[in-house]
Amino acid sequence: MTEEKKADYAYQAKNAWTEMEVDEREEVFDFNKKYAEFISNNKTEREFASAAIRKLEAAGFKNIDQVEQLKAGDKIYSLNRSRALMAAVIGQDDLAAGLKLVGSHIDSPRLDLKPNPLYEAGEMAMFKTHYYGGIKKYQWVTMPLALHGVIIKEDGSKVEIKLGEEANDPVFFISDILPHLGKEQMKKSMSEGISGEQLNVVIGSIPVADSEVKEKIKTAILEYLKREYEITGEDFISAELQLVPAYKTRDAGFDRGLLAGYGHDDRVCSYTALEAILDIDNPKSTAVILLMDREEVGSMGNTGMQSHFFEDQVANLVDLYYADYSELLVRKVLQNSKVLSADVNAAYDPDFADVYAKHNSAYLGKGVVVSKYTGARGKSGSSEASAEFMGEVRGLFNRAGVVWQPAELGKVDAGGGGTIAQFLANYNMDVLDCGPAVLSMHSPYEVVSKADVYHSYLAYNVFLEK
Repeated sequence: MTEEKKADYAYQAKNAWTEMEVDEREEVFDFNKKYAEFISNNKTEREFASAAIRKLEAAGFKNIDQVEQLKAGDKIYSLNRSRALMAAVIGQDDLAAGLKLVGSHIDSPRLDLKPNPLYEAGEMAMFKTHYYGGIKKYQWVTMPLALHGVIIKEDGSKVEIKLGEEANDPVFFISDILPHLGKEQMKKSMSEGISGEQLNVVIGSIPVADSEVKEKIKTAILEYLKREYEITGEDFISAELQLVPAYKTRDAGFDRGLLAGYGHDDRVCSYTALEAILDIDNPKSTAVILLMDREEVGSMGNTGMQSHFFEDQVANLVDLYYADYSELLVRKVLQNSKVLSADVNAAYDPDFADVYAKHNSAYLGKGVVVSKYTGARGKSGSSEASAEFMGEVRGLFNRAGVVWQPAELGKVDAGGGGTIAQFLANYNMDVLDCGPAVLSMHSPYEVVSKADVYHSYLAYNVFLEK
């Protein structure tokens, strides 16, 4: 057997850039420019969901609550508490034949304000925070932070805040000890160098002029908040306020082939899934996307994948599609469905090569990643796709020209992680993890390849449509 013939039989992941023609490369850059603008402007679950609905409605999608009957070609969406949503295009096949579903999440690691956050210390006004999701706490100090979120007042009115993103906005930051005095800190492990209770945000320093006031700087901030937003200290108790990196998503590298930004995990999958369903008009199977909340903290809560939101919406579809509703029909729709769990994987990092399995790692620029399983140690805390479903998906991708690569998350016993795949698989669906590789995942500034972003879109689009 010749060496050339042996090479034909061997598997080797392709580099997506070398597979492109010039006009496709231009399309990749244009697609990523729009993606970068979208995630730069929508850094919270509420902002992402709201912007997604604007795009859906502009494309003819209707709120499911306003629909009385469903037929092939209809486009609907459902919003859950402003932080999670489902969108669907009804297919040609009978609904009971199952859905083609792409499920992702729109929450990212961040710092949440505590219910009673405001205090004064060291001639500064400060906010107390509680970190959300898996972060390296030392990465969040001495960087510009923006404040995003909503405050619900006791009369039910809503105040929206988005401060720190514009060039003329003030930013916020968390201090760190100078190296001249950091001897004891630097003796600690990296996980202990900055504690959760030290993630306190500097928000002001100018006191009120009233000599009778004890906490002059705190009072000055309260007066500012009352003047600018008509809120009081008690209003923080019914608020969802997040501190996120104030950076914009930007091109990275001389060749501009990478994107650096906050929240690629997992908004890169959510955005590409959204664009994929927006480009579908008449699918064979009913096409569905799920943009869920709270994945970074276990998918628990009424906006997470472990809630009944998805199941309730499938029941809603069945009720509007068939003349006679039955619970058995709901179960048939669920068990006949096929799912891509759209979440990111860890990109191989040569500076930390010891934790990656070289031949089973994801690489930037080699297309969308398919992961048969996630989990940790002995594959715990995850589902696993069947060989049949793996074969079906790779065949679909190959025929459509989607560049893809297989990978798992690091070496065995080096760590691990999970996605919403396990919760979808509990409905007896076929589920496969599928998303782009991310460098420096869960950091305030993550990196993805523009080629991988685009091929994620292609993968989701062909899966939903075909």
